[in-house]
Amino acid sequence: MDQSVYSACLEILREELIPALGCTEPIAIAYAASRAREILGRMPEKILVECSGNIIKNVMGVTVPTTGDMRGIDTSAILGSLLTASARGLEVLTAATPEDIERTRELVKTGMCKVDLLEGVSNLHIILHSYAGEDEAIVEICDGHTNIVREELNGTILYQNQTDSVQGRNRMAELELLTMRNIYDFAVSAALEDLKPILSRQVEYNRAIAQEGLRGNYGANVGSSLLAHYPKDIRTRARALPAAGSDARMGGCVLPVVINSGSGNQGMTVSLPVLAYAEELGSSDEMLYRALALSNLTAIHVKTGLGKLSAYCGVVGAATGAGAGITYLHGGDFAAISRTVTNTLANVSGIVCDGAKPSCAAKIASSVDAAIFAHYMSMDQRSFHPGDGLVAGDVEATIRNIARLGREGMRATDVEILNIMLGK
Repeated sequence: MDQSVYSACLEILREELIPALGCTEPIAIAYAASRAREILGRMPEKILVECSGNIIKNVMGVTVPTTGDMRGIDTSAILGSLLTASARGLEVLTAATPEDIERTRELVKTGMCKVDLLEGVSNLHIILHSYAGEDEAIVEICDGHTNIVREELNGTILYQNQTDSVQGRNRMAELELLTMRNIYDFAVSAALEDLKPILSRQVEYNRAIAQEGLRGNYGANVGSSLLAHYPKDIRTRARALPAAGSDARMGGCVLPVVINSGSGNQGMTVSLPVLAYAEELGSSDEMLYRALALSNLTAIHVKTGLGKLSAYCGVVGAATGAGAGITYLHGGDFAAISRTVTNTLANVSGIVCDGAKPSCAAKIASSVDAAIFAHYMSMDQRSFHPGDGLVAGDVEATIRNIARLGREGMRATDVEILNIMLGK
């Protein structure tokens, strides 16, 4: 295949499939706070966190990892400010000690952290101000959970990354090379030694948190409920594993997850159903890694047009990728995989994102169920047709329609969801 496409697919997997501890939105705030503390040179006395509505809604309902039971933007910002560990990225809170947690609990009660809503900005936008005496440090994150675009101390710009930087343009050029045909060609031809170092970690980390979710008492216990009340077959396991991982992750489990499209829930949804089917079918490691490459890149392709955060539930795209991977494991060709993608998106693209919280696990289970059904339809040579709602003439046009739905059509929905959650 074209070497530029091959290199782009591989680089996208390297950049996207990274570990994160806990829900990525509170972690992004903790990361920004830790970096601001480093710039300030001491523990702040006051913190102001300005953030977009999608950040607010994704932080409200989840437990901040390592804290046991604490939630909220203030918890994330204060705990992050106690740490000088921004080099750990989305695993910044692995540096927290029991003493840091207790100190956070005390400082939250003082009201030292205030939160303001940023309007008319990117859906993923954080501007964190840390104050100590006459000093103020500012860290601004935009369009990526660790994408710092500005660092400032007492009005002096220390670092600024223009949105049209060479790095940003190169990233967009890579993403524009993603089509289902290019993704399929890469997945079936990539050298195993290129895939294994990236994808083996996703298997290891995401399997571990799923198993913890099944063992423990997290969230609404969606994963274990599925195994208790549905037939113990492959379809149930494929739904239960990512749901259990989400149970644990939303409930504050301290195990890391390898993410996809900036989301741990999407990282688990895109990988664990594929792993379950590979084990059921006795697939080789090579087949598993090729299926995972296909699954991950399909999910990223679907998500690219939607943006990192929106009113559109991201696990739908991740489950679409998982369905593609499952079809590949069953011997499906490019046409069959394309039908699976189309069939999934035609079914559950109406699921809304109302923040990160325990019910995300149920949305994962529903989306994976739709992807499995889409796979069965596809293997029977059945597919929804152009004109069936948002289904278009080919798989790429259908993906573009779904992106338009989430990015443009659900903009007002996003505002109303946030207003409802804030009691307005």
